[in-house]
Amino acid sequence: MKLDILVFGAHPDDAELGAGGTIAKEISLGKKVGVIDLTRGELGTRGSTEIREKEAATSAEILGLSIRENMEFADGFFVNDKQHQLAIVRKIRAYRPDIVLCNAIEDRHIDHARGSDLVSNACFLSGLMKIDTKAEGDDQWQEAWRPKQVYHYIQWKNLKPDFVLDITEVIDIKMAAIKAYASQFYDPDSKEPSTPISSKNFTDSVAYRARDLGRMIGVEFAEGFTVERFIGVNSLSDIF
Repeated sequence: MKLDILVFGAHPDDAELGAGGTIAKEISLGKKVGVIDLTRGELGTRGSTEIREKEAATSAEILGLSIRENMEFADGFFVNDKQHQLAIVRKIRAYRPDIVLCNAIEDRHIDHARGSDLVSNACFLSGLMKIDTKAEGDDQWQEAWRPKQVYHYIQWKNLKPDFVLDITEVIDIKMAAIKAYASQFYDPDSKEPSTPISSKNFTDSVAYRARDLGRMIGVEFAEGFTVERFIGVNSLSDIF
């Protein structure tokens, strides 16, 4: 299956928090979008890997994803080395996305920036013809493929975006996809330990960040991204 957009997240829920609205909007426009989580989030304070797997599946249904997979890298300990790069290269070559979205370039959680670098490096390496790979369970060599663009969503830290995308029409889908992770986010009846993301303030902050970014471009809600290279436009009318 060829995907238009492939989204990577270091943990289940990263993609929804950082780019859930963009994912939902692109799918509403007829694009095929998939998500690949790098780890199962097994070091998370709340919930369990089994619970988070079910939550990720529920969120995938809410968003309408074409595929959702998990690389099962070690949460907190995966590294940006040849083994991990080649594993990502195989996925990029298998799904041949035009655009890749991945973790924030800088953030509170060490896996976010590390996942950002790993995926970015793999996107470049995937375009080199002399790197030979085969997909899992397939004897055929994969063709080289490099996405046209790699964009990084914004997570805990309030990074300055290079562009913002209007998600007004799909903000409810984004929030529903996030709330599918009931074990991780605000629940006044939960008996589990509190974490930086389990407070009501954090859940509210996702919506008010989207509202604030929307305010900056004259819409209700938006998501921000940073880029690795300039974005070209055909005319000034492409920008609003």
